[in-house]
Amino acid sequence: MEELTFGTMIAVFEEIFGRALFWVMVAAAVAITVGYLYVLVRDRRVSWRKYLVAQIAMIPGAIAAVIFVQQVTNSGFGDIGGPVDLLVLLGVAAMGAVGAAILVYTVQSLIWRPEEDAALR
Repeated sequence: MEELTFGTMIAVFEEIFGRALFWVMVAAAVAITVGYLYVLVRDRRVSWRKYLVAQIAMIPGAIAAVIFVQQVTNSGFGDIGGPVDLLVLLGVAAMGAVGAAILVYTVQSLIWRPEEDAALR
């Protein structure tokens, strides 16, 4: 692998997660992102109450992402061999946290519209 290309990265992730699981995860990420953008455009503002709940969901999201990757890759915490492995693990946790926050905010916004959010106060 002399150069890092987009195709190479896709091949690596397909090898790590398996072709089917990788593409299911990509489809889920695209669907959640489209839903999030729809909610932002529809509401024309951010609901800070929903945002706070979404931030609280970041902690379990980070933990779930790390456990998911450890299970899918058939690895354990004892397999961490150096600083690069730790950085990858922290990156997975960060991506899981952000993904959980976006998912929770989107689901809340799809369930409770802005008018209903004001009525909850």
